[in-house]
Amino acid sequence: MVYADPIDEGWATGLFYDQLAQPYYLSPDKVDSDYAPVRFERELKLFRRSCRQGSVLDVGCSTGAFLFQLKTRFPADYEILGNDVAGPALDYAEKKGVPVLRESFFSLSAAGKRFSAITFWAVLEHLASPGDFLRKAAELLEPGGFCFILVPNFESLARRLLGAKYRYIFPQHVNYFTRDTLARLVNGVEDFRMVQVGSTHFNPVVIWQDWKGRGEFVPDEQRAHLLRQTTAYKRNPILRPLKALLAGFEVGLARLNLADNTVLVLQKA
Repeated sequence: MVYADPIDEGWATGLFYDQLAQPYYLSPDKVDSDYAPVRFERELKLFRRSCRQGSVLDVGCSTGAFLFQLKTRFPADYEILGNDVAGPALDYAEKKGVPVLRESFFSLSAAGKRFSAITFWAVLEHLASPGDFLRKAAELLEPGGFCFILVPNFESLARRLLGAKYRYIFPQHVNYFTRDTLARLVNGVEDFRMVQVGSTHFNPVVIWQDWKGRGEFVPDEQRAHLLRQTTAYKRNPILRPLKALLAGFEVGLARLNLADNTVLVLQKA
């Protein structure tokens, strides 16, 4: 298992994420990209395959874009709620009509509301104690409910090619999961059974830029700008043949567990 030690207290407590909200999460490039219809197409497809309706809690919801897309596309199917530690990002989510929980995730009681699904999209790699979050999720899910996890894949082609130059090896990420280490973490939560595991996403632009770089920390504004740039590529109809080619390449990488992210779908017994 690859992990950061020690962890800066600000990342462990979430203080830095509250400070990061304005310059990064609420930057025009980041917000425009997150709210683009193509942004969560893979996550939505994965989610809908297992959970067709019910109450959904998105942990680490940021500006609420995933929940916004889910509710916009399937308005009659879901009751949504977001949770995060970045106050300004939650303010934005509420402005977009996404209800949020501003209390700690651990303050929720199983005696109260139960959820049909809980999502951790790119969250567990930020947590000092990810196992505690999964155990709490199992407690809050209704019987048969689903937990969705997406984390960077430490065995990805990008990380193998770039090594320490890969931009997603940086202070905010304190855990670097492989499919096996993530499965072992999940196996420590008795109430869950694994119903799907795989890898997804591929961004050749990141590989190219990081390959040319010096391996230095990529500033937030540059990461946000690249996200907007790649989102624009996805939306450009002229590039549809290239998008189809990359999608086929991504399928091949996924079969070899070399795509950028690892995904797990868990179900509560």
